[in-house]
Amino acid sequence: MAIAVDIDVMLAKRKMSVGELADRIGITPANLAVLKNGRAKAVRFATLAALCEVLECQPGDLLRWEAEDAAGA
Repeated sequence: MAIAVDIDVMLAKRKMSVGELADRIGITPANLAVLKNGRAKAVRFATLAALCEVLECQPGDLLRWEAEDAAGA
């Protein structure tokens, strides 16, 4: 995957659980896990905005681009 998701990093910095974050942004823990583990195909801007508001961060703190490994692609 070319886009890496760093929600775990922000959760650790904020000392917040996945369940608490899911409750505060209004999505199920299962849907948050799909996003957190990089299995999501898309993310709504409203969800990204809610994540940034609750985690007090910028979108770039949660998402970053990584070059795909030619051997693993």
